[in-house]
Amino acid sequence: MPRVDIGRMREHLRLYLVMGSVNCGRDPLMVLEEALQGGVTLFQLREKGADCLTGSRLHEFAQAARRLCHQYDVPFLVNDDVQLALAVDADGVHLGQDDEPAAHVRSRMGDKIIGVSVHSLTEAEQAVRAGADYGGAGPMFPTRSKLDAHPVQGPELVRRLRAGGASLPLVGIGGITVDNATNVLQAGADGIAVISAISWAEAPREAAQSLRSILK
Repeated sequence: MPRVDIGRMREHLRLYLVMGSVNCGRDPLMVLEEALQGGVTLFQLREKGADCLTGSRLHEFAQAARRLCHQYDVPFLVNDDVQLALAVDADGVHLGQDDEPAAHVRSRMGDKIIGVSVHSLTEAEQAVRAGADYGGAGPMFPTRSKLDAHPVQGPELVRRLRAGGASLPLVGIGGITVDNATNVLQAGADGIAVISAISWAEAPREAAQSLRSILK
């Protein structure tokens, strides 16, 4: 897909699901499809932790997830693993601060979407210079989904980034639920990224719909 413009990127970030096979209690592809039916606008495959898929099983899962996302016209991103993203023709990648530099990834992935986790104005400015399409700001609230998460900064992080002149599309991530999502949006985020609020919900479709209703 051609490199996304800023307006389109902001739309993609509205309801961003991050998930791997270990983040659900049943068939992850079923959870993903229900979430897509509920209105998810961007999906990131983040296959981390104990019992995560590797090798050919991961490749097959990524291909299936990509096909499913494209049935709903939703971009499919891969967390960290640029080689996997290229192998399955993902629509982009999301990078942490300790991953391969975004500028290097841009040279490898061309016009595909590149997101970068940011925890300060300096990191946000560096992401822009490196050619990132969006920043993932967080953690917004305490989360159990990422054991290596940075200290919680809350929606105030988004406010600081915006006040400092950060103009790139921003999505808040970390512990976001229907009860606190509004705070993240009011701080200046273009959207919210969630894991457990949808992936562990008894009804992922309805969970996604509830979050979408807040976004309206």
